[in-house]
Amino acid sequence: MATSAELSPEPAGSDEGPLLDVRDLHVEFRTREGTAKAVNGVNYSVDAGETLAVLGESGSGKSVTAQAIMGILDSPPGFVTAGQVLFQGQNLLTLGAEERRKVRGARMAMIFQDALSALNPVLSVGEQLGEMFTVHRGMSRKDARAKAIELMERVRIPAARERVRQYPHQFSGGMRQRVMIAMAMALEPELIIADEPTTALDVTVQAQVMDLLAELQREYNMGLILITHDLGVVADVADKIAVMYAGRIVETSPVHDIYAAPAHPYTRGLLESIPRVDQKGQELYAIKGLPPNLLHIPPGCAFNPRCPMAQPVCRTDVPPLYQVSSTRASACHFWKECLGESADNT
Repeated sequence: MATSAELSPEPAGSDEGPLLDVRDLHVEFRTREGTAKAVNGVNYSVDAGETLAVLGESGSGKSVTAQAIMGILDSPPGFVTAGQVLFQGQNLLTLGAEERRKVRGARMAMIFQDALSALNPVLSVGEQLGEMFTVHRGMSRKDARAKAIELMERVRIPAARERVRQYPHQFSGGMRQRVMIAMAMALEPELIIADEPTTALDVTVQAQVMDLLAELQREYNMGLILITHDLGVVADVADKIAVMYAGRIVETSPVHDIYAAPAHPYTRGLLESIPRVDQKGQELYAIKGLPPNLLHIPPGCAFNPRCPMAQPVCRTDVPPLYQVSSTRASACHFWKECLGESADNT
Protein backbone atom coordinates (compact mmCIF):
# COMPACT_ATOMS: atom_id res chain seq x y z
CA MET A 1 0.00 0.00 0.00
CA ALA A 2 1.20 3.50 -0.72
CA THR A 3 3.00 5.62 1.83
CA SER A 4 0.63 8.09 3.43
CA ALA A 5 1.07 11.82 3.72
CA GLU A 6 -1.04 13.87 6.11
CA LEU A 7 -0.29 17.11 4.31
CA SER A 8 -2.38 18.23 1.38
CA PRO A 9 -0.57 18.98 -1.88
CA GLU A 10 1.49 22.16 -1.83
CA PRO A 11 -0.01 24.87 -4.05
CA ALA A 12 2.07 26.94 -6.37
CA GLY A 13 2.51 30.16 -4.42
CA SER A 14 4.96 32.86 -3.58
CA ASP A 15 7.95 32.49 -1.28
CA GLU A 16 5.96 34.37 1.35
CA GLY A 17 3.51 31.49 1.64
CA PRO A 18 -0.18 31.23 0.77
CA LEU A 19 -2.70 34.00 1.31
CA LEU A 20 -4.80 31.68 3.50
CA ASP A 21 -3.51 28.51 5.14
CA VAL A 22 -5.96 26.37 7.14
CA ARG A 23 -4.16 23.79 9.27
CA ASP A 24 -5.70 20.82 11.09
CA LEU A 25 -8.95 22.67 11.80
CA HIS A 26 -11.46 20.98 14.11
CA VAL A 27 -14.97 22.27 14.83
CA GLU A 28 -17.64 20.60 16.94
CA PHE A 29 -21.22 21.40 17.91
CA ARG A 30 -22.23 20.57 21.47
CA THR A 31 -25.92 19.75 21.60
CA ARG A 32 -28.30 18.00 23.98
CA GLU A 33 -28.14 14.93 21.78
CA GLY A 34 -24.35 14.83 21.90
CA THR A 35 -21.27 16.31 20.24
CA ALA A 36 -21.33 16.57 16.46
CA LYS A 37 -17.87 16.49 14.88
CA ALA A 38 -18.52 18.89 12.01
CA VAL A 39 -14.92 19.53 10.89
CA ASN A 40 -12.22 16.94 11.54
CA GLY A 41 -8.70 18.06 10.70
CA VAL A 42 -9.20 20.15 7.55
CA ASN A 43 -6.09 21.40 5.73
CA TYR A 44 -6.21 23.64 2.67
CA SER A 45 -4.58 26.79 1.31
CA VAL A 46 -5.33 29.54 -1.20
CA ASP A 47 -2.93 31.90 -2.96
CA ALA A 48 -3.61 35.42 -4.20
CA GLY A 49 -5.43 35.22 -7.54
CA GLU A 50 -6.24 31.52 -7.05
CA THR A 51 -9.63 29.82 -6.88
CA LEU A 52 -10.17 26.85 -4.60
CA ALA A 53 -13.46 25.00 -5.00
CA VAL A 54 -14.62 23.15 -1.87
CA LEU A 55 -17.10 20.43 -2.82
CA GLY A 56 -19.36 18.05 -1.01
CA GLU A 57 -22.95 17.24 -0.08
CA SER A 58 -24.88 19.17 2.54
CA GLY A 59 -23.48 18.43 5.99
CA SER A 60 -19.95 17.70 4.76
CA GLY A 61 -18.48 20.66 6.69
CA LYS A 62 -17.88 23.10 3.84
CA SER A 63 -19.82 26.05 5.24
CA VAL A 64 -18.83 25.40 8.85
CA THR A 65 -15.17 25.57 7.83
CA ALA A 66 -15.85 28.89 6.10
CA GLN A 67 -17.67 30.26 9.16
CA ALA A 68 -14.72 29.30 11.36
CA ILE A 69 -12.34 31.07 8.96
CA MET A 70 -14.50 34.21 8.99
CA GLY A 71 -15.02 34.12 12.75
CA ILE A 72 -18.83 34.03 12.48
CA LEU A 73 -19.43 30.59 13.95
CA ASP A 74 -22.36 30.58 16.40
CA SER A 75 -20.77 29.78 19.75
CA PRO A 76 -22.38 28.07 21.54
CA PRO A 77 -23.14 25.52 20.18
CA GLY A 78 -20.18 25.64 17.74
CA PHE A 79 -16.59 25.58 18.99
CA VAL A 80 -13.22 25.54 17.24
CA THR A 81 -11.34 22.93 19.27
CA ALA A 82 -8.03 22.74 17.40
CA GLY A 83 -6.09 24.05 14.43
CA GLN A 84 -4.89 27.29 12.90
CA VAL A 85 -6.30 29.73 10.33
CA LEU A 86 -3.31 31.65 9.00
CA PHE A 87 -4.19 34.72 6.94
CA GLN A 88 -1.05 36.26 5.46
CA GLY A 89 0.84 34.41 8.19
CA GLN A 90 -1.30 35.66 11.10
CA ASN A 91 -3.36 33.13 13.06
CA LEU A 92 -6.88 34.58 13.08
CA LEU A 93 -8.01 32.22 15.84
CA THR A 94 -5.78 34.03 18.35
CA LEU A 95 -7.17 37.51 17.62
CA GLY A 96 -9.60 39.30 19.91
CA ALA A 97 -13.13 40.12 18.76
CA GLU A 98 -12.33 43.71 17.75
CA GLU A 99 -9.19 42.73 15.82
CA ARG A 100 -11.12 39.98 14.05
CA ARG A 101 -13.86 42.45 13.10
CA LYS A 102 -11.30 44.71 11.42
CA VAL A 103 -10.14 41.79 9.25
CA ARG A 104 -13.67 40.71 8.38
CA GLY A 105 -15.08 42.78 5.54
CA ALA A 106 -11.98 44.87 5.00
CA ARG A 107 -9.49 42.09 4.20
CA MET A 108 -11.68 39.02 3.76
CA ALA A 109 -15.36 38.88 2.93
CA MET A 110 -18.08 36.29 2.44
CA ILE A 111 -20.92 35.94 -0.06
CA PHE A 112 -23.77 33.97 1.50
CA GLN A 113 -25.91 31.46 -0.36
CA ASP A 114 -29.32 32.97 0.48
CA ALA A 115 -29.09 36.63 -0.44
CA LEU A 116 -32.67 37.39 0.62
CA SER A 117 -32.12 36.23 4.20
CA ALA A 118 -28.57 37.64 4.34
CA LEU A 119 -29.74 41.15 3.43
CA ASN A 120 -31.65 43.29 5.93
CA PRO A 121 -35.26 43.57 4.65
CA VAL A 122 -35.93 46.96 6.31
CA LEU A 123 -32.89 48.79 4.93
CA SER A 124 -32.39 49.82 1.31
CA VAL A 125 -29.58 48.13 -0.56
CA GLY A 126 -27.85 51.52 -0.75
CA GLU A 127 -27.84 51.84 3.03
CA GLN A 128 -26.47 48.31 3.42
CA LEU A 129 -23.72 48.84 0.86
CA GLY A 130 -22.89 52.28 2.24
CA GLU A 131 -22.53 50.93 5.77
CA MET A 132 -19.30 49.21 4.71
CA PHE A 133 -17.78 52.63 4.02
CA THR A 134 -19.21 54.50 7.02
CA VAL A 135 -18.08 51.81 9.48
CA HIS A 136 -14.73 50.81 7.99
CA ARG A 137 -13.71 54.00 6.17
CA GLY A 138 -15.42 56.72 8.21
CA MET A 139 -17.16 58.21 5.15
CA SER A 140 -20.13 60.54 5.31
CA ARG A 141 -23.53 59.10 4.34
CA LYS A 142 -23.51 61.13 1.10
CA ASP A 143 -20.09 59.79 0.04
CA ALA A 144 -21.06 56.28 1.11
CA ARG A 145 -24.18 56.42 -1.07
CA ALA A 146 -22.07 57.52 -4.05
CA LYS A 147 -19.76 54.52 -3.45
CA ALA A 148 -22.81 52.24 -3.22
CA ILE A 149 -24.02 53.44 -6.64
CA GLU A 150 -20.54 52.93 -8.06
CA LEU A 151 -20.46 49.36 -6.71
CA MET A 152 -23.90 48.55 -8.09
CA GLU A 153 -22.82 49.78 -11.50
CA ARG A 154 -19.63 47.74 -11.19
CA VAL A 155 -21.61 44.51 -10.76
CA ARG A 156 -23.91 45.56 -13.64
CA ILE A 157 -27.13 46.31 -11.80
CA PRO A 158 -29.16 48.44 -14.25
CA ALA A 159 -30.37 51.91 -13.24
CA ALA A 160 -28.21 51.87 -10.13
CA ARG A 161 -28.92 55.52 -9.23
CA GLU A 162 -32.63 54.78 -8.98
CA ARG A 163 -32.39 51.28 -7.54
CA VAL A 164 -30.00 52.26 -4.73
CA ARG A 165 -33.09 53.36 -2.74
CA GLN A 166 -34.93 50.07 -3.24
CA TYR A 167 -35.21 47.21 -0.76
CA PRO A 168 -34.00 43.61 -1.20
CA HIS A 169 -37.45 42.20 -1.96
CA GLN A 170 -37.67 44.52 -4.98
CA PHE A 171 -34.74 42.75 -6.66
CA SER A 172 -34.74 39.43 -8.49
CA GLY A 173 -32.69 36.52 -7.14
CA GLY A 174 -29.86 37.16 -9.58
CA MET A 175 -29.79 40.89 -8.81
CA ARG A 176 -29.81 40.24 -5.06
CA GLN A 177 -26.80 37.99 -5.54
CA ARG A 178 -25.08 40.83 -7.42
CA VAL A 179 -25.78 43.08 -4.42
CA MET A 180 -24.12 40.49 -2.18
CA ILE A 181 -21.10 40.38 -4.49
CA ALA A 182 -20.94 44.19 -4.45
CA MET A 183 -21.06 44.16 -0.64
CA ALA A 184 -18.24 41.62 -0.46
CA MET A 185 -16.16 43.59 -2.97
CA ALA A 186 -16.80 46.98 -1.34
CA LEU A 187 -13.49 47.28 0.51
CA GLU A 188 -11.46 45.33 -2.06
CA PRO A 189 -10.53 42.41 0.24
CA GLU A 190 -7.67 40.05 -0.52
CA LEU A 191 -9.89 36.98 -0.03
CA ILE A 192 -13.54 36.23 -0.77
CA ILE A 193 -15.44 33.14 0.35
CA ALA A 194 -18.49 32.46 -1.83
CA ASP A 195 -20.86 29.98 -0.15
CA GLU A 196 -23.11 28.40 -2.80
CA PRO A 197 -23.42 31.75 -4.65
CA THR A 198 -25.62 30.30 -7.41
CA THR A 199 -28.14 28.42 -5.25
CA ALA A 200 -31.76 28.75 -6.49
CA LEU A 201 -30.71 30.62 -9.64
CA ASP A 202 -31.52 29.39 -13.12
CA VAL A 203 -28.69 28.14 -15.32
CA THR A 204 -28.31 31.34 -17.33
CA VAL A 205 -28.12 33.54 -14.23
CA GLN A 206 -25.71 31.06 -12.61
CA ALA A 207 -23.33 31.51 -15.52
CA GLN A 208 -23.60 35.30 -15.32
CA VAL A 209 -22.85 35.31 -11.58
CA MET A 210 -19.87 32.98 -11.98
CA ASP A 211 -18.49 35.04 -14.88
CA LEU A 212 -18.82 38.21 -12.80
CA LEU A 213 -16.99 36.63 -9.85
CA ALA A 214 -14.19 35.41 -12.11
CA GLU A 215 -13.86 38.83 -13.75
CA LEU A 216 -13.66 40.67 -10.42
CA GLN A 217 -11.17 38.15 -9.09
CA ARG A 218 -8.85 38.70 -12.03
CA GLU A 219 -9.21 42.47 -11.76
CA TYR A 220 -8.30 42.59 -8.06
CA ASN A 221 -6.07 39.47 -7.90
CA MET A 222 -8.11 38.11 -5.01
CA GLY A 223 -8.03 34.65 -3.54
CA LEU A 224 -11.43 32.96 -3.93
CA ILE A 225 -12.89 30.01 -2.04
CA LEU A 226 -15.94 28.72 -3.88
CA ILE A 227 -18.15 26.43 -1.80
CA THR A 228 -20.55 24.26 -3.76
CA HIS A 229 -22.04 20.80 -4.10
CA ASP A 230 -22.03 21.01 -7.90
CA LEU A 231 -18.91 19.98 -9.80
CA GLY A 232 -20.47 21.31 -12.97
CA VAL A 233 -20.41 24.89 -11.63
CA VAL A 234 -16.65 25.00 -10.97
CA ALA A 235 -15.20 23.34 -14.08
CA ASP A 236 -14.29 26.59 -15.82
CA VAL A 237 -13.44 28.78 -12.82
CA ALA A 238 -11.50 26.74 -10.25
CA ASP A 239 -7.75 26.15 -10.18
CA LYS A 240 -7.91 23.32 -7.65
CA ILE A 241 -10.54 21.34 -5.80
CA ALA A 242 -10.90 20.03 -2.26
CA VAL A 243 -13.63 17.43 -1.78
CA MET A 244 -15.12 17.11 1.72
CA TYR A 245 -17.08 14.30 3.31
CA ALA A 246 -18.17 14.01 6.96
CA GLY A 247 -15.96 16.90 8.03
CA ARG A 248 -12.78 15.67 6.33
CA ILE A 249 -11.07 16.44 3.05
CA VAL A 250 -11.08 13.20 1.08
CA GLU A 251 -9.42 14.41 -2.11
CA THR A 252 -7.42 17.42 -3.31
CA SER A 253 -6.40 17.95 -6.90
CA PRO A 254 -5.91 20.46 -9.70
CA VAL A 255 -9.29 20.92 -11.35
CA HIS A 256 -8.53 19.25 -14.69
CA ASP A 257 -6.95 16.14 -13.10
CA ILE A 258 -9.96 15.46 -10.91
CA TYR A 259 -12.33 15.56 -13.89
CA ALA A 260 -10.07 13.28 -15.92
CA ALA A 261 -9.55 10.66 -13.19
CA PRO A 262 -10.92 11.06 -9.65
CA ALA A 263 -8.85 9.29 -7.00
CA HIS A 264 -11.65 8.75 -4.47
CA PRO A 265 -14.93 6.83 -4.92
CA TYR A 266 -16.92 9.73 -3.44
CA THR A 267 -15.49 12.19 -5.95
CA ARG A 268 -16.27 9.77 -8.74
CA GLY A 269 -19.85 9.50 -7.47
CA LEU A 270 -20.21 13.29 -7.51
CA LEU A 271 -18.88 13.43 -11.07
CA GLU A 272 -21.22 10.69 -12.26
CA SER A 273 -24.15 12.60 -10.76
CA ILE A 274 -23.65 15.53 -13.18
CA PRO A 275 -26.26 15.51 -15.98
CA ARG A 276 -24.64 15.00 -19.40
CA VAL A 277 -25.99 15.77 -22.85
CA ASP A 278 -24.80 12.39 -24.17
CA GLN A 279 -26.97 10.57 -21.61
CA LYS A 280 -30.31 12.07 -22.59
CA GLY A 281 -33.19 9.84 -21.55
CA GLN A 282 -31.07 7.80 -19.14
CA GLU A 283 -31.66 7.68 -15.38
CA LEU A 284 -29.46 10.17 -13.51
CA TYR A 285 -26.89 8.50 -11.27
CA ALA A 286 -27.17 9.09 -7.50
CA ILE A 287 -24.79 8.02 -4.73
CA LYS A 288 -26.57 5.37 -2.69
CA GLY A 289 -27.45 5.99 0.94
CA LEU A 290 -27.24 9.18 2.98
CA PRO A 291 -24.39 11.23 4.48
CA PRO A 292 -23.54 10.05 8.01
CA ASN A 293 -24.99 11.48 11.21
CA LEU A 294 -22.14 13.63 12.57
CA LEU A 295 -23.08 12.55 16.08
CA HIS A 296 -22.26 8.98 15.07
CA ILE A 297 -19.67 8.96 12.29
CA PRO A 298 -18.97 5.36 11.18
CA PRO A 299 -15.62 3.84 12.21
CA GLY A 300 -12.91 3.62 9.59
CA CYS A 301 -13.62 5.54 6.40
CA ALA A 302 -16.81 7.54 6.92
CA PHE A 303 -17.82 6.86 3.30
CA ASN A 304 -17.57 3.07 3.61
CA PRO A 305 -21.34 2.36 4.10
CA ARG A 306 -22.02 3.99 0.70
CA CYS A 307 -18.85 3.01 -1.14
CA PRO A 308 -18.98 0.38 -3.92
CA MET A 309 -15.26 -0.35 -3.39
CA ALA A 310 -15.37 -0.82 0.40
CA GLN A 311 -13.29 -3.63 1.89
CA PRO A 312 -12.94 -4.81 5.55
CA VAL A 313 -10.03 -2.40 6.17
CA CYS A 314 -12.30 0.51 5.22
CA ARG A 315 -14.59 -0.32 8.14
CA THR A 316 -11.82 -0.26 10.73
CA ASP A 317 -8.97 2.04 9.63
CA VAL A 318 -9.38 5.76 8.96
CA PRO A 319 -7.45 6.43 5.72
CA PRO A 320 -4.93 9.27 5.82
CA LEU A 321 -4.46 11.57 2.83
CA TYR A 322 -2.28 9.42 0.58
CA GLN A 323 -0.01 11.40 -1.71
CA VAL A 324 -1.14 10.44 -5.20
CA SER A 325 1.27 12.83 -6.92
CA SER A 326 3.06 16.08 -6.17
CA THR A 327 -0.23 17.95 -6.61
CA ARG A 328 -2.85 15.37 -5.61
CA ALA A 329 -3.94 13.49 -2.48
CA SER A 330 -6.70 11.01 -1.70
CA ALA A 331 -8.06 9.66 1.60
CA CYS A 332 -8.83 6.24 0.16
CA HIS A 333 -7.01 3.01 0.98
CA PHE A 334 -7.60 1.92 -2.62
CA TRP A 335 -6.87 5.13 -4.50
CA LYS A 336 -4.74 3.24 -7.04
CA GLU A 337 -7.64 0.95 -7.87
CA CYS A 338 -9.95 3.97 -8.04
CA LEU A 339 -7.64 5.67 -10.54
CA GLY A 340 -7.47 2.46 -12.54
CA GLU A 341 -11.25 2.19 -12.73
CA SER A 342 -11.47 5.87 -13.71
CA ALA A 343 -8.99 5.25 -16.52
CA ASP A 344 -11.04 2.29 -17.70
CA ASN A 345 -14.17 4.46 -17.80
CA THR A 346 -12.62 7.27 -19.87
